[in-house]
Amino acid sequence: MLDSYFKISERGSTIGQEIRGGFVTFFAMAYIIALNPLILGGKEDGTGKMLDMAAIAAGTALVAGVLTLLMGVVSNFPLAIATGLGLNTFVAVSIAALPKMTWADAMGLVVLEGLIIIFLVLTGFRKAVFSAVPTQLKIAISVGIGLFIALIGLVDAGFVRRALDGPVPVKFGDGTSLIGWPIIVFIFGLFLSIGLIVKKVKGALLIGITLSTVLAIILERVYTIGENYAPKGVVDNVWGGKIPEGYRGFIDESTGNYINGSGWGLNVPKVPTDVVASPDFSLLGQFNLLGSFSAIGIVAASLLVFSLLLADFFDTMGTMTAVGHEAGLIDKDGNVPNAQRILLVDSIAAAAGGAAGVSSNTSYIESAAGVGEGARTGLASVVTGVLFLLSTLIAPVVKVIPYEAAAPALIIVGFLMMTQIKGIDWADIGIALPAFFMIILMPFTYSIAVGIGAGFVTHVVIRLLQGRMKEVHSLLWIISGLFMIYFLQSPINALIG
Repeated sequence: MLDSYFKISERGSTIGQEIRGGFVTFFAMAYIIALNPLILGGKEDGTGKMLDMAAIAAGTALVAGVLTLLMGVVSNFPLAIATGLGLNTFVAVSIAALPKMTWADAMGLVVLEGLIIIFLVLTGFRKAVFSAVPTQLKIAISVGIGLFIALIGLVDAGFVRRALDGPVPVKFGDGTSLIGWPIIVFIFGLFLSIGLIVKKVKGALLIGITLSTVLAIILERVYTIGENYAPKGVVDNVWGGKIPEGYRGFIDESTGNYINGSGWGLNVPKVPTDVVASPDFSLLGQFNLLGSFSAIGIVAASLLVFSLLLADFFDTMGTMTAVGHEAGLIDKDGNVPNAQRILLVDSIAAAAGGAAGVSSNTSYIESAAGVGEGARTGLASVVTGVLFLLSTLIAPVVKVIPYEAAAPALIIVGFLMMTQIKGIDWADIGIALPAFFMIILMPFTYSIAVGIGAGFVTHVVIRLLQGRMKEVHSLLWIISGLFMIYFLQSPINALIG
């Protein structure tokens, strides 16, 4: 029955592969259960209130589980869903923190944006835009995302770090060398995974994550390394204003944040004292659909909805394309099977995240890690969804896996996606230059949508200069114009204001 419904044999997979792929995808993105509360719960809204972090964690896992299950069953595609990174920061910092805005008002905007996207999917507009994109630019999207997730892995592991001063934006380790025991876990996991892949061992990425986590637990037990960063909200509300015993970092007096350059990224790998914890779902339904319009005005609220809409709209298109390419599910025109269903479920996820009070949910590029493990069908998403639902109860176990143990999988998948670059015609400047911008701007700006938008605009401009306007689909002209508005929001706001 499973094989028939999910077309497992037809796509050259097995139930074992799908299960392993589902586990790997979950491990690669389970960090969101711990990270989303830090992003949303450590900040005040426009009325000075803060959210309960336990409620955010439970809501994050619940929505991710339900919508990922839905993605697997409805679209039969190995794509997982959770709260969108970048979007959640934008919501917390640029929307909820506005004067007079409550968290419920901010979530109302997210729900409204999700409803608009659902309408665009049902009318066929979202799929039409996807079909209007030239095939080679779809390949460029996939390659750019490959570099993007590789950079995410390197940053998460501490191999590449943000430079707080000096002429360069990023640096290698501390600028001269790699630091801390956690980087040893990353290097161990990376070369272990590479070795297993070379030897064609089934479950290479899953084995790499598991054994790296075991090593991390041992190192933490021996050296009491602690986490590398905690925002002021955690320091004050969770730690009571004091550094936990044994941690080697310090509290920055200017920001109140805890800093430990040699600590673990996000999760501290310890054997949990409790396996099961009762979830707090009190945030569910905490949204005010039109509250923001009275709080900040119609024009300001409308521009915020447009910003959320454009980012959500194209992030998913890029992710779907990249995962489809990696799984070998793309047809000759670069289209994904069941694209309409994928886009519909993803659109529902955007509204569902807002309705649950945990910010917009979207498809995760970390799904490519599961594809790298062999996932080819929606059964893998079902497995990932079940694990997310279980994590609402077993959150202490999920929080054992540090960034450093999961990051090697992202590096390897990034490499696999990069190999598609040979399918781009580098002799055609109208394709090559837009593809180049897509590929470099996704990692450089930490945004899939920005890379896609820059590529679209460049493609349209070059074809116009070449006198080949008829080769550009009319929808691309419209979308490129909308992206220009998106890129120029600041001067437009200044002009209106």
